[in-house]
Amino acid sequence: MLDDRAKLLLKTLVERYIAEGQPVGSRTLSRAPGLELSPATIRNVMSDLEELGLIASPHTSAGRVPTARGYRLFVDTMMTVQRGQIATPSLAPDQPQKVIANAASLLSSLSQFVGVVVAPRRASVFRLIEFLRLSERRILVIIVSPDGDVQNRVINTEHDYTQSQLVEAANYLNSHYMGLTLEQVREKLQTEVETLRSEIASLMQAAVALESEAISQSQDEVVISGERNLLSVSDFSTDMAHLRRAFELFEQKAQLMRLLDVTGRAEGVRIFIGGESQVVPYEELSVVSAPYEVDGQVVGTLGVIGPTRMAYDRMIQIVDITSKLVGNALSHHKL
Repeated sequence: MLDDRAKLLLKTLVERYIAEGQPVGSRTLSRAPGLELSPATIRNVMSDLEELGLIASPHTSAGRVPTARGYRLFVDTMMTVQRGQIATPSLAPDQPQKVIANAASLLSSLSQFVGVVVAPRRASVFRLIEFLRLSERRILVIIVSPDGDVQNRVINTEHDYTQSQLVEAANYLNSHYMGLTLEQVREKLQTEVETLRSEIASLMQAAVALESEAISQSQDEVVISGERNLLSVSDFSTDMAHLRRAFELFEQKAQLMRLLDVTGRAEGVRIFIGGESQVVPYEELSVVSAPYEVDGQVVGTLGVIGPTRMAYDRMIQIVDITSKLVGNALSHHKL
């Protein structure tokens, strides 16, 4: 446990380092308003903080910088977020794709870092399913969505079906499952599979599997804006290896999806500090994110990705405001 003196010193050090980007020394801290400690006392407290792993000395510098643990303690127990520091921006209601793109740009412009938005998932609904026999045990499955999107996939079956059997199965499926979402079809299949004829059950399960694959490929969309902002961040511009790792993360959208999927399972704004866990795999990057809702249901996640040395209080406000703006804008266009 830290005493009040150590907490105040750590808070001052973190705030000064975030503002200036230079290791903070005892002489600098001794001139900070409110500390009123001698340089010798400050050095002793800093030594204790370093032993606790809250600050570290980079290279041969006499100053100290916060570690991931130091940032975490600062964010969780010392930081105060003063509402109203951010001028409320606007996000006009529009088509969902445009709202998402505008939100990513807004996050980027307000933060001067990288804005990331996971597009909302739409419920996939069957309008029409057809089966076409290609050859022995090879069937073409055609799935048509209400908006006219067509998915064509070839499947291999354990049994050979005649075209008349395939037509009969398609007719049954279209009459009983048309208009249901993928999740509803899955649930009905689990309860009805015993009563369905074997060919209908197996073909339906194959169709659901195909649609699941199509959705995972097409609807897990990540919109990124402002990657070039990192070029002007000293933490990256002076270290090309850091910059390269950051851009690799943006290219690997599957990894971004996993990262933001973690944040989407919680309420409110969350902060992930690089290096403190495997959630954010790069020590030099932090993520401030929040889920956004439509009609009380979480449909996606958004956030800001930037250097560990960021003004977390300001990022919290930016992300919180934007998540509410996105939810309001999308509520005018039901997904």
